[in-house]
Amino acid sequence: MNVTVNVQYVVKPPGAPTKPAITRWARAALKGLRRKSVAVGVRIVGRAESAALNKRYRNKKGPTNVLSFPFENPPGVRSDILGDLVICAPVVRREARAKAVPEKAHWAHMVVHGIMHLRGYDHETKKGAAVMENIEARILKRLGFADPYA
Repeated sequence: MNVTVNVQYVVKPPGAPTKPAITRWARAALKGLRRKSVAVGVRIVGRAESAALNKRYRNKKGPTNVLSFPFENPPGVRSDILGDLVICAPVVRREARAKAVPEKAHWAHMVVHGIMHLRGYDHETKKGAAVMENIEARILKRLGFADPYA
């Protein structure tokens, strides 16, 4: 499968992953997707942009770690675009410290988690969460990271 990952940095604090790292994590999360080509956007933002998007699209206050925006093709139009992720760098850093996990591991988890949402997985039910978490843990293990749910 041909994978295109467009990475944009609105903010790039120390510890933020490189474009090649994000691309590698995204490719791992997209493995098995039955498409010839797929395109994903990843935007690294600060608290203000994350909070504004979280309020507008989820009606939730404050910034969040990752937001996923699946792309919906207009009727009759084909596209390689799967969707976009918006990842809040300060929230990822804070959560990694709070969980006492390496920041790089938490970044990888956020990319994989967001792409699972783009692929249609969710954690709205216990069963859905278990399925999604199991897949994420397997992907992260292949990438050399510990199970974030253990």
